[in-house]
Amino acid sequence: MFCSIVPPYLLRRVASLREPQLTGAAEAARKALRHAHTFQETREQLAPATPPAPPGLHGAKPGPPERTIYNAGSIEELPGTIVRKEGAPPTGDPAADEAYEGLGHTHRLYTDAFGRDSIDGRGLPLIATVHYGERYDNAFWDGRQMVFGDGDGQIFDRFTKSLSVIGHELAHGVTQYSAGLVYRYQAGALNESMSDVFGALVEQYAKQQSSAEASWLIGEGLFTDQVQGSALRSMKAPGTAYDDDILGKDPQPDSMDSYIRTSADNGGVHLNSGIPNRAFCLVAIALGGNAWDAPAQIWYETLTGGSLSPKATFRTFARATAGTAKERYGTGSKEHDAVRSAWETVKVKL
Repeated sequence: MFCSIVPPYLLRRVASLREPQLTGAAEAARKALRHAHTFQETREQLAPATPPAPPGLHGAKPGPPERTIYNAGSIEELPGTIVRKEGAPPTGDPAADEAYEGLGHTHRLYTDAFGRDSIDGRGLPLIATVHYGERYDNAFWDGRQMVFGDGDGQIFDRFTKSLSVIGHELAHGVTQYSAGLVYRYQAGALNESMSDVFGALVEQYAKQQSSAEASWLIGEGLFTDQVQGSALRSMKAPGTAYDDDILGKDPQPDSMDSYIRTSADNGGVHLNSGIPNRAFCLVAIALGGNAWDAPAQIWYETLTGGSLSPKATFRTFARATAGTAKERYGTGSKEHDAVRSAWETVKVKL
């Protein structure tokens, strides 16, 4: 399993740049694309599927985090050299310390909000490698650990700067160990959306932001000052995260009216995820308060409850969330009504 935060269509855009002052960024993007293709092929050939945790396991009493941060030293070999372990003081390296704190914030959300014992529900140690590759333009979950590049310095800054990115990638692990959503087409877009949802929740919980106060941006702070854009994606308003002469305009759709049918990007997993992203955001804003309360409980229970098909479509997921809301809060409750209204707004039929 290879799930990265920067979508391939964005890397391809950077890779195609011909401006002399951006040759470094273009080469970094081309290298990231080649790596993603090679890594995905290797994982598909050699790595067995991860067995999901039993549905009831996420209710077990969670333990403390067990974090280990490695430094790859600008080469593409994992995991690297240990630079910080659980309980050790800060290293002074911003990337290593941001990764350490980000893993902790993510673990804390799952512990406090859902009673989940780490990513797999069994107390999985959290591992991250920083300074991966030279000017590597991505961060990814490889099925076992987190990996962060330093960015090219022209388009992308270091990938540990964004807490939502760290939370996003680790959430791929939660999906891997629960519903196991196939990383293609609508199931893959749901997989990406789950990571955006929980990535945003990690950031909001760490900052103690209400749904109204939150930015609902994924990857805020990743772009350098040379880019006209606030983040990689906007959950609140898909398609508005950036509009830049170099990167183009954010192509995410915000409803099924503009659903993108493509074979690229595993069937548009980073594109069409904007539709369920907006649905979750609409629920959270409609209900008010904190998104890690009722909205997140509905999404989390649907994801981890054991009944969701790995090949779930938007419609089956929408029906499942409505069913979860009905079961938890009752027919006609404000939670149930908010979920149904949100899916209707993004034009997903229940």
